[in-house]
Amino acid sequence: MQTKEELRNLIDAYAYLGDEKKISEQMGLFTPDATYKVYMNGNLVAETVGTQNLEHEFNGHASQVKTYFTLNGQHTVKIDGASATGVSFSQIKMIRGSEGPDVLTDYSVKYEDTYVLENGKWFIKARIGHFVIVEARPLAQ
Repeated sequence: MQTKEELRNLIDAYAYLGDEKKISEQMGLFTPDATYKVYMNGNLVAETVGTQNLEHEFNGHASQVKTYFTLNGQHTVKIDGASATGVSFSQIKMIRGSEGPDVLTDYSVKYEDTYVLENGKWFIKARIGHFVIVEARPLAQ
């Protein structure tokens, strides 16, 4: 039970830090050689390897977003000693806008993760984000 709670806290920390745009702190949740893949409509649209590259990508994305709001749902894990796999679901809202009305984008995401235990702490080794539903609309004022 403790390991499941630690892994849940790991994915929640990922969401909290992302919402606060604390990208460098968020990178501390990954192994240095972590991989991150994004699928939309079943197509691979992004693949990044290593926290240095990931931090650059996340910062670029965050610079275009005014507000993030993430709600984590189900999280199921399979633990095998010092490694584990997990599936989690998130609802992510992003507000963007530079000129004209702000745009709210809703993302329904299924994450498939691989975790590793190093020096008594769990890290994300690989994350695959399946963006299942994406809806964008002008934000009502």
